[in-house]
Amino acid sequence: MEIWINPACSKCRSALTLLDAEGAGYTVRRYLEDVPSQDEIRAALDRLGLEPWDITRTQEAAAKELGLKDWPREESARDRWIAALAEHPKLIQRPIITADDGSAVVGRTEEAVREALSRSRG
Repeated sequence: MEIWINPACSKCRSALTLLDAEGAGYTVRRYLEDVPSQDEIRAALDRLGLEPWDITRTQEAAAKELGLKDWPREESARDRWIAALAEHPKLIQRPIITADDGSAVVGRTEEAVREALSRSRG
């Protein structure tokens, strides 16, 4: 498993605490420092089964500066959204946990983290 975190985020810290309590093996990626490429974001979206606008933190200052709320949420705009996430990683919803079965979840709740754990444990 890999978990994309921002250490300042309470949801990320909660997810790590739960993973540790369950004895899960995982790799931490501090995605604000080790910024995912556009291809890595595409792969994460595929694993999540979501679109880029589904994992965008639209209340962040950068989102407001870019005017994201007015961007179209359609296939033709997908690459534009992905480029914005790669350029402004703070816009990426967190934590994202990739499970060993090839899927991923946005681990903002205990249930989502446990889902990633069960997918990784088979």
